[in-house]
Amino acid sequence: MKIYKYSEVDQQQFSDITARANDSDPKIKQIVLGIIDDVKKRGDQALVELTRKFDYVEFDLSQLKVIRQEIDEAYVKVDAELIESLKAAKANIEAFNQAQLKAKDAEIENNGVELWREFRPIEKIGLYVPGGKAAYPSTVLMLAMPAKVAGSKNIIITTPVSKDGKCNPAVLVAADICGVTEIYKIGGAQAIAAMAYGTATIPKVYKIFGPGNSFVTEAKMAVFGSVNIDIPAGPSECMVISDTEQNSAWIAADLLSQLEHAEDSQAGLVTFSKEFAIKVIDQMKIQMQKLSRKEIIEESLKKSFAFVVDNIEQATQVANEYAPEHLEIVFADQNIEKQVLALINNAGSIFLGPYSSEPLGDYATGSNHTLPTSAFAKMFEGLSVENFGKRLQVQRVSKEGIGNLRNIVKVIGTSEGLDAHVNSVEVRFGQNS
Repeated sequence: MKIYKYSEVDQQQFSDITARANDSDPKIKQIVLGIIDDVKKRGDQALVELTRKFDYVEFDLSQLKVIRQEIDEAYVKVDAELIESLKAAKANIEAFNQAQLKAKDAEIENNGVELWREFRPIEKIGLYVPGGKAAYPSTVLMLAMPAKVAGSKNIIITTPVSKDGKCNPAVLVAADICGVTEIYKIGGAQAIAAMAYGTATIPKVYKIFGPGNSFVTEAKMAVFGSVNIDIPAGPSECMVISDTEQNSAWIAADLLSQLEHAEDSQAGLVTFSKEFAIKVIDQMKIQMQKLSRKEIIEESLKKSFAFVVDNIEQATQVANEYAPEHLEIVFADQNIEKQVLALINNAGSIFLGPYSSEPLGDYATGSNHTLPTSAFAKMFEGLSVENFGKRLQVQRVSKEGIGNLRNIVKVIGTSEGLDAHVNSVEVRFGQNS
């Protein structure tokens, strides 16, 4: 993890220093398109064969859908303390999403015209919960609870089967806690294809959510248009803007929390002295020796960086250009934290103050950890209940209102050569255009 003086770095150098891992691979795209085509043509048969090939050699169609007995057995396998923690996290997520949701908004009334928007849930939702190096029951909570609060009636989960033919029990428990019991043992691009186009067993959905590897991400991009998708998921990332008075061990621990995800994860430190940056990096090296994912962190640390800046303006320039998934703003003075926050436009989720450790947002506060990565925070926001619905525009026009708007329609409609538009208003005044 190298340290750079921000004022001495030009734009190209900044781009090179902060470059994310690029998973774009024509070979992956070709494989994914082949899988999607196979699932579209052969449905369940393709799913069974692909699962045998990639996951579990003895897989058959009867195992595709998780049955109630498997969920009940999962509760026995999962530690009681974890179950209670998942329930507590679920309650916090549910409360925050309920606070975000307004059934009706943007209401105005003006000269005989009423306008408003009404929220409606997307009826059929597909959630992808990855397997791989670690099971993430928290991802189930982050995806399923906003969908439930939104009112989506048909929610399904697809998640990879392990080598022994089982789903991770904590994932099953988390799904059940959220009230989602339609779960399918299928992963990878084939799961995305099944949800996008439907098979005899797996229903077609209207929108797909959830992170995954490069094959899953490529598949989501490929099916977009046939079905809606959430934001593309990339490697995990965290940036910390800190003054030099903070506990360097705390800052180091927060940066390491994201670097342990995968070798292509990235962390960035923005601070006001080289000496403090060195302290944080030294702490990272000390702490990582005791962590179970030390080897992963060693690789992701190579892609990470620290910038020494002269002032708050430079610090926020770094953050806005990088547009991190997670951004911590840590100063001794809360007023300065607020000043920095006011200058931030691009970040997935923001954590203010020394006690707002980033993993609290991953698991416990109620905010969502499904966030834009790879600088997508410049144009996307973190997942919320709003993403599981849409707003219907509604208007009611009175007799007075149509009179007030009559001439506007007549002039613009005539200029565009759309006589029928003009006539649909004029006919209400006993005239034809």
